Amino acid sequence: MDKILQENASLSEVVEDCLPLAKLLEESSSFPSKLEEMFLLQKELNDNTNGSNWELGVNKFGKEINWLRCIHMEVAELIESAPWKHWKNISADADLENIHIELVDIWHFLMSYILQETNVPKAVSLVNTHCIYEACDINNVDIKSLIVESEKLSYIALAIQTNNMPAFSGVERFIEQFFRTCKIAGLSFSELQKVYIGKNCLNKFRQDNGYKEGTYIKVWNGSEDNVAMLKALEECENITFNEVYNKLDEIYSKL
Repeated sequence: MDKILQENASLSEVVEDCLPLAKLLEESSSFPSKLEEMFLLQKELNDNTNGSNWELGVNKFGKEINWLRCIHMEVAELIESAPWKHWKNISADADLENIHIELVDIWHFLMSYILQETNVPKAVSLVNTHCIYEACDINNVDIKSLIVESEKLSYIALAIQTNNMPAFSGVERFIEQFFRTCKIAGLSFSELQKVYIGKNCLNKFRQDNGYKEGTYIKVWNGSEDNVAMLKALEECENITFNEVYNKLDEIYSKL
């Protein structure tokens, strides 16, 4: 009898261990449609902000577009959210909330770079298999490893920019490394998609309210607009572009 109980207990433990993976595999069936939505939103944002031929590397104002440099600079901002300095705030905690925001910003630019090299259906096909991963526990993120892995995104960007890596093979390396970094940072694909919609919406909202002209108010009630955006996501019943946009508009109008 004791042996049977032990076997049943062991089986229950195995089942319990498998539940997160089973849930992840079930969710993965929706990943292609979520990816398509994100790529289409990114293309629309780029069309509106930069003009319809931004894929050629120049915006409607004649300004050069350099997605690789954008990624490199966002990685630097991500690292600034971690206590990496040996001379300052050495015991400080990492700002994981902002690290996730910076990863979403990198995702904006990475998607733009992918779309510059290919089209939406091929982009979805390239990315889809990399979305199935189990993110690390947010309470046990290895910050040292996170910094090392995020820096690799800069290395890839610089390798392509200096012609030490072919552009298309660089795309595949980018995708693989990006989701590896998300995994280590405790950012699941579902959360990435949710925050991406919020940040994409915020970027459109900024453009609609004078971001280019310098009249946009970026600090809302003492906090940066990114913070307000995350709060708006929590208050929305359904994470749709229109609902988030309306929520941002409601908050902004009261500033």
